Amino acid sequence: MKFIAVIPARYASVRFPGKPLAILNGKPIIQHVYERVYSSNLFQDVIVATDDKRIVEAVRLFNGNYQLTSPDHPSGSDRIAEVINDLDCDVVFNIQGDEPMITTEPLAKLKEIFRDQNVQVASLMTALKDPKELLNINIVKVVTDYYLNALYFSRSPIPYNRDGIADIEHYRHIGVYAYRKQALLDFIKLPQGKLEQVEKLEQLRFLENCIPIRMVKTDYQGIGIDTPDDLSEVELLLTK
Repeated sequence: MKFIAVIPARYASVRFPGKPLAILNGKPIIQHVYERVYSSNLFQDVIVATDDKRIVEAVRLFNGNYQLTSPDHPSGSDRIAEVINDLDCDVVFNIQGDEPMITTEPLAKLKEIFRDQNVQVASLMTALKDPKELLNINIVKVVTDYYLNALYFSRSPIPYNRDGIADIEHYRHIGVYAYRKQALLDFIKLPQGKLEQVEKLEQLRFLENCIPIRMVKTDYQGIGIDTPDDLSEVELLLTK
């Protein structure tokens, strides 16, 4: 099978404009992500998908692959679909351009799951350790069935432990996805569902249309950068 990785990157972030080009330990964030994904040696191709020529120029400077896409895409999934539409590939990974700490281990686990021909879409989850995170609406929680297919994603605490039962595990969703090519091309043609609109979680569109998402457990904590303060935290971690 041919696996490729696409890193969607847009300049016009509401909370952090120009985020992909923000400098982290001497390099743009997008370069950190690209180099980590490329050095994993898991993919036949790694491509930055962007609608901004400033990001294109930054990728050129570190000799990365890129594709300039339409500025009208409503989401990163649509942007990736444009990139892969005419590409020869079996599975595409969606790796966010604000994950400069991404490691090989979770990506390898996600790749391995596609040995199962029934898997069309897969993503990552990690054990939620801090009780405060359970109440944080910016941290997406996920519950699964016995086969690790996602039952639901929510910004609310799920499952809600009404009676305080011991040893209930909670999981945090990490927004790295992998799709068989046709599954993604079919997905972007589906209308937004009510649950997706309510929770503002695009992945619920799969579940509302009875398309399973196989979840893969990982120890990777998924440190994304959403604000300048996050950038400072990640810079400190990299320095250590």
